[in-house]
Amino acid sequence: MKSWPIVGLLAAVVLTPFAAQAQNSSQDLPSAPSPAWQKTQAKTDPQPAPAAPASTPSNSATPSAAPSQPNSSPPTAPPQTAQQKNPATSAADPIGAANTQDDDSMVTLRKTVNEVHLVFTVTDKHGHYIKDLKQSDFKILDDGKPPESIRSFRSETDLPLEVGLLIDASNSIRDRFKFEQEAAIEFLSQTIRRNYDQAFVIGFDVTPEVTQDFTDDTEKLANGVRILRPGGGTALYDAIYYACRDKLMKHPMGGATRRAIILVSDGDDNQSHVTREEAIEMAQRAEVSIYTISTNLTESGGHGDKTLERIAEATGGRSYVPFQITEVANAFASIQEELRSQYAVAYKPSGFQPDGHFRSIEVQATLKGLHVRSRRGYYAPTQ
Repeated sequence: MKSWPIVGLLAAVVLTPFAAQAQNSSQDLPSAPSPAWQKTQAKTDPQPAPAAPASTPSNSATPSAAPSQPNSSPPTAPPQTAQQKNPATSAADPIGAANTQDDDSMVTLRKTVNEVHLVFTVTDKHGHYIKDLKQSDFKILDDGKPPESIRSFRSETDLPLEVGLLIDASNSIRDRFKFEQEAAIEFLSQTIRRNYDQAFVIGFDVTPEVTQDFTDDTEKLANGVRILRPGGGTALYDAIYYACRDKLMKHPMGGATRRAIILVSDGDDNQSHVTREEAIEMAQRAEVSIYTISTNLTESGGHGDKTLERIAEATGGRSYVPFQITEVANAFASIQEELRSQYAVAYKPSGFQPDGHFRSIEVQATLKGLHVRSRRGYYAPTQ
């Protein structure tokens, strides 16, 4: 099956129904797409299998990723909420599952919409956010070319937020887990606004566990953080992949929205079924910026900190490395400020082809001494 990527979509799309949320679904999740298999699929068009049963309709404009190569991993149950999860029957592979050619979580793009919506932030050399720049202060390159036209440009300090809080609940962070929980709760209470923003909480060790689904109720979110308990291995990449594909991509976006994941982890992964780059690709497809907060309280976090930095930079987020446990709260405060300090632009790319390929994005400030942070690109839709 082909992958259905996303540009910034307008209202001119017709969607087939999404599947119900993974933690409430009885169907297995497809595995992550293998890059080698995707190249093969680009050359061939397999015969479709019978369609899976339809589920509750959704108005989401973001498509789900394609299933992996058949039989790449055994059928398993999907990740479950804390109330549903049974240790005796928990899935060994939260991502892999039996392949179906017509996944009911896919969307059908009836008309190609070639308009890109991009959110980015600008800081000076001291790291202070710059919020009063004009369209003429920027140069945008899409796949190396200036846009055919700029449809809109504005400074946004009040975009609605869709935030996923991912907390590493593995054994490796047990000694500082309590403080990180309290810092995360404070962040949510200060950031999420009733009737405007939405957030969810996922704790992960060997599997991602949704302890609170999308809500604007900060008390429920706080409870979702408090009930997390550390233990087990670490499937970091699986948790990112699942949060992007099965939560954010299946959650309707009404107009311009800032999507972000706040990831609290030491960056070590020893249990995932998808790779780091597959997790990053899924975040790019979901148009999600990932902000990482390292729990390595040393000046050299080694491989883990480098992993977190790579994930943040590739998705237009930012990586924080606190050297003291008390600095974790400062990192959350900085993320909160950034989420309220951004620019939003919509443009029509030049030479656009609906071929499913990755198109790079580069935003440059024409004024010296300014640093622009945005996602690195997107996947063009296919006809």
